Amino acid sequence: MYAVFDVSGVQFTAQEGDVLKVPFQKAEPGTKLDIDKVLLIKNDDTALVGTPTVANAKIEAEVLGTGTHDRIIVYKYKRRTKYRRNAGHRQQYTEIKINKIVTPE
Repeated sequence: MYAVFDVSGVQFTAQEGDVLKVPFQKAEPGTKLDIDKVLLIKNDDTALVGTPTVANAKIEAEVLGTGTHDRIIVYKYKRRTKYRRNAGHRQQYTEIKINKIVTPE
């Protein structure tokens, strides 16, 4: 069984037991996180597709920790004007483990 869900405007696909890096959430490591925006749940032979979300479905996850992604270099350049700008950025993330996918009954 797997599910497609939305966290902070980004969609993810996961099965039970997967570890994912999602956009930063204000949660302490070790706390439980319930995700209500489940867009699709796929079993072996059936699929529940939401309009836009599946009613009474949720994903129970556990927060493992937080961190920052690798540095992204932002370089701006305009020719013949001696215009060059160099900047870097590191996006924060929260690492979660999917414990259970709860389906509606």
